[in-house]
Amino acid sequence: MLSAAGLTKSYKRATALRGVDLEVAAGEVVGLLGPNGAGKSTLTKVLCGLVKADGGSATIAGSKAGSFRARANVGYLAELFRFPGWATADEVLITHQRLAHRPADPAEREALLTEVGLAHAAGTRVETMSKGMQQRLGLAQAMIGAPPVLLLDEPTSALDPAGRHTVREVLARARDRGTAVLLNTHLLGEVELLADRVVLIDAGKVVAEGTVADLTAAHGVTVETDKGRSEHPDLARDDIAALVAKLVKAGRKIYAVEPHRSTLEDLYLRLVGDRESQR
Repeated sequence: MLSAAGLTKSYKRATALRGVDLEVAAGEVVGLLGPNGAGKSTLTKVLCGLVKADGGSATIAGSKAGSFRARANVGYLAELFRFPGWATADEVLITHQRLAHRPADPAEREALLTEVGLAHAAGTRVETMSKGMQQRLGLAQAMIGAPPVLLLDEPTSALDPAGRHTVREVLARARDRGTAVLLNTHLLGEVELLADRVVLIDAGKVVAEGTVADLTAAHGVTVETDKGRSEHPDLARDDIAALVAKLVKAGRKIYAVEPHRSTLEDLYLRLVGDRESQR
């Protein structure tokens, strides 16, 4: 549903994208990770047609990114968005129905507000909403017309744990309906809970990609024997049994075998480090 090949983009003082390849299939949630300035937002804007790439290609549902047909197939939530403070939640959705060239269907608006946990807020003005409520309203507008592709830039950054749980459920249901979701976020825990695959970019390049399970697969093991504890940090999971057999054959008594655990945070810090502390 979403495909990018060799995308490049430079601004006057910086290069944002350096040959990025990316694919998101129907019914798949892909988490897009990386430090500030890595190119995540630029990539998202290229895909939805707000920024023109210098090189490479991108398609949405088979149409060139940025074309009318591609934009008609995309629901987009920007990281920084602002709805008119005087408008109610229902009026915001009416406006976006019209912008999407759709009928101002009250049943659709009611269903979307219910979906994001704002059924009670149809008549609430934006200026009286919390930032988290506004963010969920933004997600509702992105889903107008049930687009086959959702591009979401930090959709849970302002939400409390209950709000993030609501959004995860919304996106899980969208995935079950066959929607392709590209989720740009700094919240690694959200990605671990929801994403089918992860793409990590740094300095405009993809530095790692794969399923959460593959990227966080355990490597290394600690073995406790009658001679004490020994560390084997580079041992692959499939080689643990051979190591245990070797120790037993050598006469060691095995008391514990503890595979080392990895997380997305471990991977992130290993590949890109703590860039914020360097700014």
